[in-house]
Amino acid sequence: MRLEAFLHNLHFDIEKASPQDWKVDWDDAPLTYKLYRDLPVFPLSLEVPLTIEGGSTPKKHDLKGIGHFLWYAYGLTQVSQSLRSNDQEDLMQSFRRFPPSGGGLYPSELYVYLKMEEVPAGVYHYDAAHHQLVLLREGDFDSYLTMALGDRCDVSACFGMVFVSTMFWKNFYKYNNFSYRLQGLDAGVLIGQLLEGAKRFGIASEVYFQFLDRAINHLLGLSEKEESTYAVIPLSEELANWCTEEKMIDGPVTSTQLCRELTDIHPKHYVRSQRIREYPMLIKMNEASMIESTRLFGPIHAKKGEGCEGHTIELPIVKRLSYDFASVCKKRFSPEMDFILGKVSQVKLATLLQEATASFSYRNDLDETNENQVDRVSLYACLYNVEDIQDGAYHYDSTTHSLRQIQPGDHRLQLQYGLSLDIMNFQQVPICLHVVGDQDYFKTQLGYRGYRIQQMEAGMLVQRVLLAASALGMNGHPLLGFDVNSSDELYKLGDLQGKTSLIQIPIGYYRDRPWLKGSLHS
Repeated sequence: MRLEAFLHNLHFDIEKASPQDWKVDWDDAPLTYKLYRDLPVFPLSLEVPLTIEGGSTPKKHDLKGIGHFLWYAYGLTQVSQSLRSNDQEDLMQSFRRFPPSGGGLYPSELYVYLKMEEVPAGVYHYDAAHHQLVLLREGDFDSYLTMALGDRCDVSACFGMVFVSTMFWKNFYKYNNFSYRLQGLDAGVLIGQLLEGAKRFGIASEVYFQFLDRAINHLLGLSEKEESTYAVIPLSEELANWCTEEKMIDGPVTSTQLCRELTDIHPKHYVRSQRIREYPMLIKMNEASMIESTRLFGPIHAKKGEGCEGHTIELPIVKRLSYDFASVCKKRFSPEMDFILGKVSQVKLATLLQEATASFSYRNDLDETNENQVDRVSLYACLYNVEDIQDGAYHYDSTTHSLRQIQPGDHRLQLQYGLSLDIMNFQQVPICLHVVGDQDYFKTQLGYRGYRIQQMEAGMLVQRVLLAASALGMNGHPLLGFDVNSSDELYKLGDLQGKTSLIQIPIGYYRDRPWLKGSLHS
């Protein structure tokens, strides 16, 4: 299958993307976390803070603080048991983390490059199962990483760097080719949690989506048929020197050149699955998305959609939310059938939308500096039973903090019919948000990597929405199992705007779910 057709089916006609006879082998499922063997380990402090108010001022960071930061980003925080089917004996036990993941499978992994007195300088894997760091490669890699990022970041000024990767099999075993769409969103949700956590722990951060893939994978010792890096996030006490354009002091650098500077490493790790099936389309997409030379790095030029005419509602002026990050993370879950309908005040809606979009602002290597940026992803909403706002479909304009009505009416039935599985009741949902982006995912500028980046940015915005909803006493349930064509028609996206719905997030009040769960912290 051609890659363009694959991505089109993945978004607009999912039944054509994966085989109809796919059967999930639950007994041979992989672990949701990666376990390395026979390597030096450095345990992290288990005394994680149980409250995190506001944001911390920049400070010198130690291993204890980094451990807390990693735990809040991607540590195992909860164990739960639920029924896999109607069989009362078919109990499924799962380990949960604060950011959501499709099917609770967590295909992403975290790696860190650290330069601290308490541990040897080098590259580590964050072992979430044991809350410890596993040393993969010891040494000072400032120069190597500077070149891998196109000389656009002062790596020497950073005390660390986080690498977000994706292990293909971890959710392919269940979702087949649909996992490719999930993997980008999963990585994005994790990045959103990382950036929000960094603010709370007084860490300056920025995100690089463009880097020499094979050089980074080579540094981490990743097999590209199994796992690949999706994002690089430098960490510093103050914002590092920043440049979106490659300096090219000695000309462009290629992955092939850079990989010669380090020997190969092949660390052993445990997956649990005895029979790993092939996923050729995921490998093809990953290879087609890679960047081989730093000369291909650069900002992208987003264009504003034409939009549709409709009356505008000015939302109330509200203050940014101030909340206990730890408490909000613990309260967040995906309600499914546990939504209960309640009236939403206009102030609460305004706060939700403003907080999600305001907190989404972050430094990255896609934006041009010192210019007003056009949002690459934005929020649309179907509203019902919101105080002093007519039921209908709207676009939220974050620059003016206003709603523009697109279609009046109660659209909950249409949203219900658009679900691929009846896992929730839209009659109980007052707010349904859609993250919307360009149909062409900036392909002319970024190639197939643009699709992956778009999915990650959508996931980052989703996580901001979920945190804001939790802080306001509500919760959201991110969904990909919906009819994209129906949603695009609802918002009149189509050819005029060149936009499409990327993910759907029903939001509302909820009842506590009847499940057995326990926290995994001090």
